[in-house]
Amino acid sequence: MKTVIVGGGIGGLLSALLLHQNGIDVMIVEKRDRLGGRLAFIEQDDYKIDEGPTIVLLPEMITELLNEAGITRGDYELVRIDPLYKIHFHDGATYEKYSDQTKQLNELRRLYPEEQAGYLNFMKDMDVHFKLGMDRFIKRSFVQKKDFWSKQNIKTLLKLKAYRSVYQSLKTYFKEENLRLAYSLQSLYIGGNPYESPALYSLISYSEHKHGIYYLKGGYASLVDVLNREIEKRGIEVFLNSEVASLTLTRNRATGVNVNGQWIKADSVILNGDYPVISTLLDPSKSTQRSYTPSSSCLLLYFGLDKIYENTPVHQFFMGKDFSSHMSEVFEEKVVPNDPAFYTFHPSVIDSTLAPEGKGVLYVLVPVPAGSHIEWSSEQSFVERIIDSLEKRGYPDLRQHIVWQKVRTPNDAESEGIFQGGSFGIAPILFQSGVFRPQAKPSRYENVYAVGASVHPGGGIPIVMQGAKLMVEQLLQDAERRKKEWSM
Repeated sequence: MKTVIVGGGIGGLLSALLLHQNGIDVMIVEKRDRLGGRLAFIEQDDYKIDEGPTIVLLPEMITELLNEAGITRGDYELVRIDPLYKIHFHDGATYEKYSDQTKQLNELRRLYPEEQAGYLNFMKDMDVHFKLGMDRFIKRSFVQKKDFWSKQNIKTLLKLKAYRSVYQSLKTYFKEENLRLAYSLQSLYIGGNPYESPALYSLISYSEHKHGIYYLKGGYASLVDVLNREIEKRGIEVFLNSEVASLTLTRNRATGVNVNGQWIKADSVILNGDYPVISTLLDPSKSTQRSYTPSSSCLLLYFGLDKIYENTPVHQFFMGKDFSSHMSEVFEEKVVPNDPAFYTFHPSVIDSTLAPEGKGVLYVLVPVPAGSHIEWSSEQSFVERIIDSLEKRGYPDLRQHIVWQKVRTPNDAESEGIFQGGSFGIAPILFQSGVFRPQAKPSRYENVYAVGASVHPGGGIPIVMQGAKLMVEQLLQDAERRKKEWSM
C-alpha cells in the first residue's frame, strides 16, 4: 500500500513517521525547497531565528507523539521557561506569569490582592475542563458527524460553557480588566479573537500555568531537522521542489497524483497544506474562498542585533491603550491597527547558538488583519511606529543595535499558499471548531485525508501533531476494513 503525502509541514512529517511505523509505504511531495511548512528559520550571516511558532506549549503531548513516531527525548532538548512571560500594560503596570502557583499568588498579591481567589477558582475549574476538553474533543475525530452530537458531548459543551467567548468566560473569574486581558489574549496564539472564540480556548492560558512554557533548544524549527533525520534514516522518499498539479480522481477515490509532469500511483493521498487552498485539488472549479473565515494574520519583524538584552524575559507582551479596539480593527474593520498590542521573543538570553558570540536575535509579532486588501509594502511608517514603541517600552536604543532587519507580511504568507494570509489556519470561531472544522477525511473521496492547522483539532504545533495521529488512525482503520472486504 502506497500513501502520497502532499506537503511536508509538521503534520505531514509526523504522519509519514507514524504510517511507516505501521508498515505503510510513504512518499512526501513538497513544492518548496525545504520541509517544515510554517516551522522554518529566518537566517542571515551567522544569525538565525524562528520564522513562525516560538512558544512551546503542551510539552508532554509533543513528547508522547514524537515517542510514538520513534523519536526519543535524546534527539532534542526542551528548556523550561519560568517566569513564563511578562505583560506590559498601557497604564505602566506589568504582570508576570509563573508555572509555580506560590510565585503566581505572590505576583497577584503584589498587584491585585483581591483577585487571588478568582485565580484559584479559574485553575480549579480548568483542571476539570481541560481533561474534558482533551478527552471529548481534542483527542477524537469527527469524520462521522454523529460522533460529535452525542448526549455526553452536549453535556460537556454546556459544562464548558462553549456558547461564551473566551473573554466572557474570564469575566466570571477576574474583576480587573488587566487580568481579563492577561488570561484571554492567548486565543491569539491560534489566530482567534478573544471576544469571539469559544470559551473552550481559555484552556490555553490555563495550560501555560499547569504544563509550562518551553523552548526547544536551537529554535522551534530545529524540530524539522529532528524529524527529517528520522525520515532519512528510514529511507522514506521525499521529493522537494515538486508541486502536485492535480489528483487523479475516479468516482469516490483518488488513484494517484500528477507532479512535475509525472503520474504517481497512490492507494491513499494525504493533503498537508492550508486546507481551504489545497482542497482545490479535489475540485479545481471551486473557489478557494468558499465560506471559511481566516484566522488573524501577523506582521512579523526579525532583527539581528549586535548585543543581547540581558535580564530580559524570553517572551513579552506589550498591550496597547485599547485592546478591544485593536481586536476590532483586526477581525471586523480589517484595517491597519492604530495602537496595536504586540509580542516579542528574545531567545538569545537563554540560547547562544542563534547568533555570533555576544550578539542576539529578536522577533516581533503584531496581530493584523488577514486578506490581500492591505498593501503592506506601503506601510513602512507602521513598522517604524512599532520600533519606536519597542525602544520606549522594552528594548532601549534598539535602532542603534540592529545589524539587519527583515519583515514578513500577510501578503508574503498568502503568496506562499496560506489562506488569505491568515497565520494560523482558519479562525477558531464556533462554527469552525469541532465537528464544523474540516476533518481527517474531509471530502467524499474515501481514500483522501487531510492534516494541518485548518483541520480538526486545529492550530498550534502540538495540536496539529495530534491531528496527524487522529488522521493516521483513521487511515489505518480504513485500510484494515478494505483488506477484510477484499478477502471476503
